[in-house]
Amino acid sequence: LCRGGLAERLCRLQNRERSAISFWRHQCISDAKIPSDKSGVLIVKILEMFEECTIQVAICQQLEQSSAMLSSEDAVINAGEPILKVLFARETAAHLKSRPQDVIHIYPPWQKLLLKNADVPVIMNTYFSQKVLLSEHSETREKTYGLTKILIRKNIISLAQMFRLDDLDDELHQKSSDNQVACAPQIHNNCDSKQHPLAQSAVNDSLLEMVESQGAVGWREARVRVVIQRVYCLPAREGYRSRVQGNKPLLSNRGMFCRLCLLVQDAYGMFSEVQLQSLSSAEDIEQYCRRWEGKFCCLAGMKILQRTTRGRALGLFSLIDSLWPPVVPVKVPGQSQDSEMMTTNLPPPSFCYILTVQSGEIHVEVDEEEQISNLYQPPAVHGLKEILQIDGCNERCSFWARVLYLRLQTKHSVPINQKEIGLFVTDSTLQNVVHIIPKVVAVSVAASCVLSTEITEALSVASRLVFFKDALWGNGRIICVERTVLLLQKPLLYSAAGADLSELTGPVRLDELDSATQANSVCAVRGTVVGVNESTAFSWPTCNRCGNGKLELCPQDRGLLYCSQCSEVVISPVLKMQLEVFLSCPSRSQSTVKVKVWHEMSFGLFVLINMLLSLQSYEVQSVLGKEVGLLNCYVHSVTSHPNCVALEEIVLL
Repeated sequence: LCRGGLAERLCRLQNRERSAISFWRHQCISDAKIPSDKSGVLIVKILEMFEECTIQVAICQQLEQSSAMLSSEDAVINAGEPILKVLFARETAAHLKSRPQDVIHIYPPWQKLLLKNADVPVIMNTYFSQKVLLSEHSETREKTYGLTKILIRKNIISLAQMFRLDDLDDELHQKSSDNQVACAPQIHNNCDSKQHPLAQSAVNDSLLEMVESQGAVGWREARVRVVIQRVYCLPAREGYRSRVQGNKPLLSNRGMFCRLCLLVQDAYGMFSEVQLQSLSSAEDIEQYCRRWEGKFCCLAGMKILQRTTRGRALGLFSLIDSLWPPVVPVKVPGQSQDSEMMTTNLPPPSFCYILTVQSGEIHVEVDEEEQISNLYQPPAVHGLKEILQIDGCNERCSFWARVLYLRLQTKHSVPINQKEIGLFVTDSTLQNVVHIIPKVVAVSVAASCVLSTEITEALSVASRLVFFKDALWGNGRIICVERTVLLLQKPLLYSAAGADLSELTGPVRLDELDSATQANSVCAVRGTVVGVNESTAFSWPTCNRCGNGKLELCPQDRGLLYCSQCSEVVISPVLKMQLEVFLSCPSRSQSTVKVKVWHEMSFGLFVLINMLLSLQSYEVQSVLGKEVGLLNCYVHSVTSHPNCVALEEIVLL
């Protein structure tokens, strides 16, 4: 905004107006009485109500002060009193919850508008309005009627009628009785057209039209029908735990609380992300993906959390771009919806509404019995070889791979729930190729990627086949970020796109150490022992139950060790040993290759460690020159000055 310009001044004026209205309503509620000052107050009795262009129009009769002191039932309509047309904004109407026969006090600064060729004056600027209950009978009536829904006639005026392009009065009059919607908020019920006669007419198929007509305050009885394109979880903000039903989140992502989200698309191609606050069931995310994706659902009781754009939500729009263009023609707003007027030649969406529920209840009604929508785009599964050859940046990709090794980020300053996990994976397309493409690739799992308990438990035990859905590829890396889902089973629907998805046969091979080996990768090493770093060789006791390597002296008996994790004395600790050896490798003849090996996991150097650490009588010279077979190693660093490669022996899952 231009500083001091018209837009900035108008924005300040609107903010002051909203603050004044909110303060006035809060003051009326806290005082629980009608303000004593009646000067300039317009008192009206509602005779009829209808909705037009999102504005609630009330046909009212103006009352005098004397008749206004009576209850709404006792106030007699005098034919001599003037008839007024009072306009209430959506927020004001929701605050008043008025109905015919109610008495309303409208406080200044209301304004009267006299229209040309119209006999009924129009009352505007009615933000400072208050409904009056003057008797116990009225209060009882309010409590009783407050539980029922009022049907407000909704006048739909077409552009042709507004500009008098055609005479549609007769047709509009015939349809007016069918265009009624409920104005009171509906307590969560399953939506069934047989049970709800108004359900069929209240369902819309446009997210944008629903947002524009219902506004940011939230949707009431109106519903919109969309297709669920993706189901995933997002990390919840701080303080979310207290709002989750029963303090039990759906999933725990490395100690963080999460919420279930839906990426939906309407018949016009418009996307929206729906964030659900709580669920009555604690099923795994995989079950929701299999049950909901591709199905139609109705959204009700929503409110707009944010209107985001491509520049502010790159992750969300990278997922939207992977689903664009639609697989079937979509409707075009403002055009005839005949088949010849429907097209897919549309630009990708530039904004997206993020929706959430208003009251914490579930307002997403999924028709699981219905067939998969033609608008649904299942994940396109590719082989890892094909993904590595993609030229684009920030491209979403899905693949099926075997996890060989898992490694947690080692930075001590980063909290455990914010650490990145490295997964090293492979598939048949990598194992069956020549040396140009690596046989194993790294997949980084960011802290924002929600991992289900089933995934974390499975990967901590053994090597598993994992389906990576909607991972991000860019700058030579595969990253699992927000809205990426890891599954242990293939989805029911997916597009293979000609990829080779055959299972791995035979043992898995790693790339041997050579000049192309990079840091933070895995490789196989063979060579000859040329040195041992005796200064760094050490051993330490660990708990034989949990593997805790930080044992303490027992307070009761200083001769025993105590495990703080098990809260028990360790009688038979397991001794772990570490050693660094230097190898001469033919594939890196000009480099110093340093390998950190461990006693409990070393296979190729197991005898060497036993000789050097367990049996003190052996000399280092007795093992120099010994050949070492293939060792599976993780590459810590590769430097050119000095020319050195730092490795650590690992055990594959």
